[in-house]
Amino acid sequence: MKMLTFAAALLFVSVACADDPKGAKPMGPLSFKMAGIDGKEIDLAQYKGKVVLFVNVATNCGYTKQYAGLQALYQKYEKDGLVVIGVPANEFGAQEPGTNAEIAKFCSTEYKVTFPMLAKVVVKGDGITPLYAFLTGKDTDPKFAGVIGWNFEKFLVGRDGQVVSRFKSAVKPESEELVKAVETELKAK
Repeated sequence: MKMLTFAAALLFVSVACADDPKGAKPMGPLSFKMAGIDGKEIDLAQYKGKVVLFVNVATNCGYTKQYAGLQALYQKYEKDGLVVIGVPANEFGAQEPGTNAEIAKFCSTEYKVTFPMLAKVVVKGDGITPLYAFLTGKDTDPKFAGVIGWNFEKFLVGRDGQVVSRFKSAVKPESEELVKAVETELKAK
């Protein structure tokens, strides 16, 4: 059943993607349109040419303090072309139980988050959002494929719109490994 759901998600992605004129498959993770945390549509194509860090986030997790590091990273490198995108999800220990409004308030109040936040979605299993079906799919992203293991996993997308790195939850936003990867991609023109 899960394989059928994943296949259905990929079919939806293929049909919904505007990058490929034949509609055959998305060209990259910036080919999707998603709902923002405020309910307004966000066309991820607006971030083409920038460096994008997708992070599945949660407000009640041991890694929730990473919001501070993500915000600091965003503030430091936004002017150079970095965009951090928070993707709330509740698949791991039900650690993101809130509504979009509650999540937005928490992020704003507790961590002064100013980077874009998407509406809460499913990032693993039944009902997986097409963006994460793409990011974790063997056919669409073979180098960084595999199911999300926990909250605060990170996918780094280069200026060319392709995934260039994936970081596990324990890798902090301020870690040398992640900062070096971001800086390398920001220097690529």
